[in-house]
Formats: sequence, C-alpha cells, structure tokens
Amino acid sequence: MDTSRACGIALGFLVDAALADPSRRHPVAGFGAVASRVEGLLDPPVDAGDAHGAVGAPDTTAARVAVRARGVVFTVVLVGGVTAAVRGLDSAVAARPALRVATTAATVWACLGGTSLLRIARRQAELLDRSDVDGSRRLLPWLCGREPGALDAGQLARAVVESVAENTSDAAVATLFWAGVAGPAGAAAHRAANTLDAMVGHRSPRYVDFGWASARLDDVLGWPAARFAGLLTAAVAPVVGGRPAEAIRIWRRDASSHPSPNAGVAEASCAGALGVRLGGPTPYPYGTEQRPRLGDGPAPSPVDIRRAVRLMRAVQIGAAAAAVCAAAAGARGHRSGARGSTD
Repeated sequence: MDTSRACGIALGFLVDAALADPSRRHPVAGFGAVASRVEGLLDPPVDAGDAHGAVGAPDTTAARVAVRARGVVFTVVLVGGVTAAVRGLDSAVAARPALRVATTAATVWACLGGTSLLRIARRQAELLDRSDVDGSRRLLPWLCGREPGALDAGQLARAVVESVAENTSDAAVATLFWAGVAGPAGAAAHRAANTLDAMVGHRSPRYVDFGWASARLDDVLGWPAARFAGLLTAAVAPVVGGRPAEAIRIWRRDASSHPSPNAGVAEASCAGALGVRLGGPTPYPYGTEQRPRLGDGPAPSPVDIRRAVRLMRAVQIGAAAAAVCAAAAGARGHRSGARGSTD
C-alpha cells in the first residue's frame, strides 16, 4: 500500500506547525502577484465616468455580463493552471514514494496558514491586554480586510475571534480536507480559489461582478470543509470549557443568517463553543456591513481570543488526523481495486 500521500500530508502539517509561513517569498504571495497581473490584463481600472472600474459597477446588464465573463476567465485560468501543474507534478512522482512525500508535504505546507493565523491572534490578545488599540489596529490587516481605524477595543477583539474561526476553516481545515480527499492538487485548487476570493471576491463596486466567479467557486469548495470544521469545533469544545451540544445549537440557529454560507458555520459554531456573542457592525473600506448576531453570550474579550486560539488549534489537529486517515484509506482502496482487477 502506497501511503506516501498520507505521510506527505502529515509532514506538511508538522512543518507548518513548526515554521508557520515564511515572511518573504511565500508561494501563495507569488500566486497573488501573478493573479494581480492577470487581473490587470482582463479588468484594468478605468477613469471616473467610464462604465466600469474603481468608481463603481457597470450600469447596464450587458456590461455586467461582460465583466462577469472576464471574471470567469480569470478564475478558470488561474485556478485551473495551478491545479493542473500540481496534479502533473504529483503524477510525475507517483512511482517514487520519497519524492511524493516531499512534494505533497511542500504543497500542503504552502497551502496551510493555520499556525501563522494563531500566532497573530495571540499577539492581538497581548496588545489588547495592554490596551494598545493602535497596535492592534496596525496588526489587524494580517487577519482580515476590515477598516481597523473604525474599531474600538471590543470590536477589535470580536474581529480577531471571527477571523480566527473563519480563517481556520478556510486556511487550515479546507486545505487538509481537500488534501485528504483529492491529494495535493485538491489542496492547491482550494487555496488558489480562496486567494482569489480574498483578492476580488468582496462586494465593493470594483469587484461585485468581476469577482463573482471567484467568490462562488470559493463558496463551493469551502462548503463541505466548513461543515467539517463546524463538527470539529463542536467535538473539541470541551477544550475551552464549552459544550458540543451548544456549539451545534448555535450553528443550527444562527449560521444561515450570515451572508457567507461557510463563514457563518465557522463563526456560529465557534461562538457556541466559546459561549460568546459575535456579529454586529463590520466596517470595510468600501462601507459598513451589519452582520447578524451569532451566539448568546457576552462580547469577546482578549481572554476569549486566547480561548479561540486553543479551540482552533484543536480543530486543526483534528482536521490533520482526519486528512491523513482519508488519504491512507484512499490508498488502501486503490490498492485493493488494482489487485481485484488482476484476479
């Protein structure tokens, strides 16, 4: 039985836990730079008064359809290109187990962002403990795209907890889920789609149409992983003194009210596990969104940020274990099928 893929997933997770993300020349940052150039070719910003560009969305149906079509090309070319490249590499080393372990580990490590996420969250807790609101605001863009200058200490704490929950689902659980189910190419496809969603998938006038395809693809790929993350969050809730039943209850009651089909699950289950209340006014550079209430407890504090870090670390470990088991089971099934075909 070839367990090289399972071993590679485990190794990639351990490397991320030990080293986190590099400060420079991260592969995902390189992908983002390429994506920015492709975006500039397909959807360049235009001057005020034009039908489309930074000043607003297209004002005719035909123009909006054209912009969405360019967004589809943008998404297919970039996500498809990365997926094909990683799949080709995996196929090339399939007969060489040691190389397959190494390439799988490298891909999983490059796609994971769980350890860096939790380190930044811990730093945020330290800053807010010292009432260093300005320092917390400066650090917040490393976690999310909210407008930090509009947030007070309580809103910063909420932003951190919500970001830890959502990004654990996106940057850790989903990577591991797709690695276990579809190998390194699956992990790369999700990470590429998630990166494009972060770049162009928001509701600003500039990207409401061009980013539509990236946002929808990210929703589709993130859907099963977000539910898996919710189940893991409920399962490990006792790590922070929570109850699995309460995490499930808040998930079932509140998640559907969130504008994101996946972030709602991650944030609601986290709120239930921690016993805190999330949601409320959420300012972005393009305007303020009113997010629905998630959970019944008090607003989160720096103490709850630390609890969220412990909770999400346990979720990541559970996701890694499940991914390794899924990859090993897939290898066993492939081996059994190959043996049966020769009988």
